[in-house]
Amino acid sequence: MDLTERKLKILQAIIADFVRTAEPVGSRTISKNYELGSPATIRNEMSDLEEMGYLTHPHTSSGRVPSEKAYRLYVNELMGKKELSQEEKDQIAAKLYENVTELDALVERAAKVLSEITNLTAFALTPGKEMDTLKYVNLIPVDEHTVVLMLVSESGKVSNTTVTLDKPYREETLSILAKNMTYNYSGKTLSEALTLDIIKSFRADAEAMAMFKDNIVPGFVKTLEDMLNVNLYMDGLLNIFSLPEYNDIEKAKGFFEMVGKKQDITRKLINRGDGIMITIGDENQDEELHDCTVITATYHVDGKMVGKIGVIGPTRMKYDEVTSVVEYLTDNISKAFMLTEGEKDDS
Repeated sequence: MDLTERKLKILQAIIADFVRTAEPVGSRTISKNYELGSPATIRNEMSDLEEMGYLTHPHTSSGRVPSEKAYRLYVNELMGKKELSQEEKDQIAAKLYENVTELDALVERAAKVLSEITNLTAFALTPGKEMDTLKYVNLIPVDEHTVVLMLVSESGKVSNTTVTLDKPYREETLSILAKNMTYNYSGKTLSEALTLDIIKSFRADAEAMAMFKDNIVPGFVKTLEDMLNVNLYMDGLLNIFSLPEYNDIEKAKGFFEMVGKKQDITRKLINRGDGIMITIGDENQDEELHDCTVITATYHVDGKMVGKIGVIGPTRMKYDEVTSVVEYLTDNISKAFMLTEGEKDDS
């Protein structure tokens, strides 16, 4: 069964109506509001879309609601770019730049602005005040199954973790691993190192590769995260009470428990890729996020990826509006930071 242009228009109309009302959408509503044919004709198309996995049929209603598959199709192929009006841009800029003189405060303000505009829970990640880079990696033998993984940054920060190996190692293998890791990651910021494909970037002999993948990588990632002095700001936590998805008190409680685990949330957000990323429902690796959509974007200062801002909310959200606001904010953080630095230089 093919997704015809007619089916796509009906699906897009259903998504638009459901996002707006949070109520299951019937064929009569689509026929009346979107001029896509008679209710009977639309009903047949909706049945096909349900069979294809794009719609679901709540037991308590004759209407349909979009599935995660439908939202993914919408984001990838149907969603147009929502252009912010000049008035909206001016309002965002005024709030973002107002009385801010530090990068951390600026990004925290961005999270607040984002939550106010989207009515969702927003967050921002900022690094420590200096963008530390890795200098070298060392692997120090302890006994035949234990080594100490040492990471040293350009600023002199040293972080160690003990790694237990599956089988005895040769010192030559440790030397190969340490040299390769230093080659691959020297000069990279800690946050950049976390976003790279560690396995793909590694080249060594088969024995070293097996040890690296199975034993070293988890310790390396954890040590990087420990070295990365990250602050997590969250805003708009109470916004969920205005969303029908969280009328169930147990579901709302679960959401608060999830976002309350700041260390876990920080780790999940750090490990997301560069640019705009949208993960919907089960696309989120963590089970506690399977009912949520997470949208993140990276912001840059002096051309370097510095941190992330974004939102966590139900899968039913205004994807076009949210991504436009997130993108506009990230584009302007660097500009705002340059303005604040200029003000410092002038003082």
